[in-house]
Amino acid sequence: MDRRKQLDEIFKDIDPKQKQLVEPLLDEIVSLEKDLEYFRSLPQIMVYKENPAIQKKTEAAKLRKEASQSYMNAIRILCSLLNKVDGAEEDPVAKFLEGLNG
Repeated sequence: MDRRKQLDEIFKDIDPKQKQLVEPLLDEIVSLEKDLEYFRSLPQIMVYKENPAIQKKTEAAKLRKEASQSYMNAIRILCSLLNKVDGAEEDPVAKFLEGLNG
């Protein structure tokens, strides 16, 4: 089973209106996973030959970090939807933040 089908199976029980909103996010998750896999295959640190003590992150490392942050944010959003579908308790942090907003 490919990754997109796995995600569809995981989110099959959410509200149909939420599902319409989530569809593009599921595609983004699949894309980010492919990007992260590719970035992991690239060198992450450049070591200067003249002075090996000097090291610098490569552009691939920076892109991997950005993609990883986007991926984790998307996963958090999707997990929060699953918690509501599964009837689990509401996240206490989310409840606190809602109280601050009004």
